[in-house]
Amino acid sequence: MPVDVNALISQYGYLALFIGCMAEGETFTLLGGVAAHQGLLHYGWVVLVALAGGTLGDTLLFLIGRRYGTALLKRFKNHQNQINRANRLIRKRPALLIIGVRFMYGLRIIGPIIIGASGIKLRKFLPLNLLGAALWAIIFVTLGYLGGQIITPWLAVLDHHIKQLFWVVLTLVLVWGIRIFLKRRAGKKKEEAGRD
Repeated sequence: MPVDVNALISQYGYLALFIGCMAEGETFTLLGGVAAHQGLLHYGWVVLVALAGGTLGDTLLFLIGRRYGTALLKRFKNHQNQINRANRLIRKRPALLIIGVRFMYGLRIIGPIIIGASGIKLRKFLPLNLLGAALWAIIFVTLGYLGGQIITPWLAVLDHHIKQLFWVVLTLVLVWGIRIFLKRRAGKKKEEAGRD
C-alpha cells in the first residue's frame, strides 16, 4: 500500500509544527511556510500553530528558569558569555530581550531560562513573549511561504531525479572512503618500514 506523503503532511503537519516550534523553531516555521505555499497546510493556521508552539515552549522554559534557573545556568559552562550578555540586557531592557530572544543566535533555548532566573514576573513575561512569538511566527512562516516559490520547482526536480542523485552521492562517498582507507594503509606500511 503506497504512502500518501501529502495526506501525512496535511494530517500531522500541524502537530509536527507545534512540537517543532516548542523545541527549536525556525526550521519548522520555514518548512511550515513552504507546505502552506504548496497547499498542504493553510498559511493562517501555520502562523497560529507556530505562534502557539513558540509561546508555550518559551513559557515552559521560563518556568523552568524560575524554579531551577540558577543551578541550571551554572551547568552551561560553554555559554557563559551569552548568559552574561543576556543578564546585562535584562537589567537594561527587559522587554526588548523578552520580545527578541527568539531572534538572538545562541539564546533560543537558554534565553527564556535566563529570563525566568532573573526574577521577572510571569505577568510581565507572558504578553511580551506572545508579542515576540507573533512577530517570529509571521516573519519565518512568510519567509518559508515566499521561499516556497523558489523551492517548490526544485523539489519536483529532486523528486524526479532522487534515485540518480542518491547513487551519485553514494558512489562519491564510497570512492572517498576507499581513498582514505588506502592512504591510511600506505601510511601504516611506511611507519612499519621505518621501524625496520
